[in-house]
Amino acid sequence: MKDIQELLPHRKPFLFVDELLEVSEEKIIGKRTYTPEEFFFPGHFPEYPVVPGVILVETMAQCGGAGVRQLGSLGDDTLFFLAAIEKAKFRRQVRPNETIRMEISNDRISARMIKQSGKCYVDDELACEASWLCLVGDKA
Repeated sequence: MKDIQELLPHRKPFLFVDELLEVSEEKIIGKRTYTPEEFFFPGHFPEYPVVPGVILVETMAQCGGAGVRQLGSLGDDTLFFLAAIEKAKFRRQVRPNETIRMEISNDRISARMIKQSGKCYVDDELACEASWLCLVGDKA
């Protein structure tokens, strides 16, 4: 597997994928541990820090994008951006020092768009699920 920074343009503090564990045409599995030093914890329920739901969805989308890049499905001269998020459901809070495992399904990949859906788990407990669409364009 390639290093995540080779697969995504994101950098700290907005890089949310630690590692890809499995990549295939059908699915992508990755993980992320949220440390207490994350930039959002001091301002997001500071007395009871939780990972914001929008960050969980972004994390899944980054994992899916890294997997698509690992597969070589799109050229290295492309970028992809979230265009739509659907059916987002948050089932469990994610707290500092917890690791999520993301299971992403590649629903459709073309030269112009990536349609994926995913779930993230803490241990075996479902934390959130969503589907999203990314539009693909040239870096230039």
